[in-house]
Amino acid sequence: MNLLIGADPELFVKQDGRFISAHGMVEGTKDNPFKVEGGAVQVDGMALEFNIDPAASEAEFLGNIKIVMSKLAGMIGDADMVVEPTAHFGSEYISEQPVEARELGCSPDFNAYTGRQNPLPDAEVPFRTAAGHIHIGWTGGADVFSAGHMLTCAKLTKALDISLGVPSLAWDKDQERRGLYGRAGAFRPKSYGCEYRVLSNAWLKSEELMSFVYKRVVNTFNRLVATGELPTYGWVDELTVEGVINNGELLPKLIGDMNDGVLL
Repeated sequence: MNLLIGADPELFVKQDGRFISAHGMVEGTKDNPFKVEGGAVQVDGMALEFNIDPAASEAEFLGNIKIVMSKLAGMIGDADMVVEPTAHFGSEYISEQPVEARELGCSPDFNAYTGRQNPLPDAEVPFRTAAGHIHIGWTGGADVFSAGHMLTCAKLTKALDISLGVPSLAWDKDQERRGLYGRAGAFRPKSYGCEYRVLSNAWLKSEELMSFVYKRVVNTFNRLVATGELPTYGWVDELTVEGVINNGELLPKLIGDMNDGVLL
């Protein structure tokens, strides 16, 4: 099985220490991304977004991210590209933006625990959020909304919540984003596999975190294929994974595991 891993993170822009809209800063849109070496770039609302070419190895995954981020940074002049899950622009500033910049245009995603479509986020809030979605490809031409493919994606998403979503709380304390996006179990079925939509962009803060994300995705997928079992780190029976991610609170047992190097 040829497993490929991709990503399409979003980033904010600051100038003179203040968040500014990225609208019009670079070429590329959701429907027509601008191709660069290693992936593509675009504007998404008031944020920048990039995607990477699917990677078959950790080195390729990290290399594509670094190349595309470097290309993107070079396109925005003297502004600063920042890795922050939430940007507070203020209602007045947002209201002054063009319609296409104000809209939250994501198509719906799904909840792996309920099987139902997640509600669309509220666009009237005075802030915007940035995701760090992971794309897992293992097939081709799948019937996206077939019962079998949806169940496979839901099971993989639940496994990733355990192995990656919960540990991500160690480096991502932001709760505002989770009120709009990225709650436990968020996924979108794809013809090539599945998009895991729980993570913010915070894993882009270091190469160590990028590597951790890649390894956890690959190891979780391979374990699920080999055994059909969800991963466990000794604490799964003691807490509700869904509640931990949505509430953003790590219990003492998890903190201890992280300090001992079990999770990080």
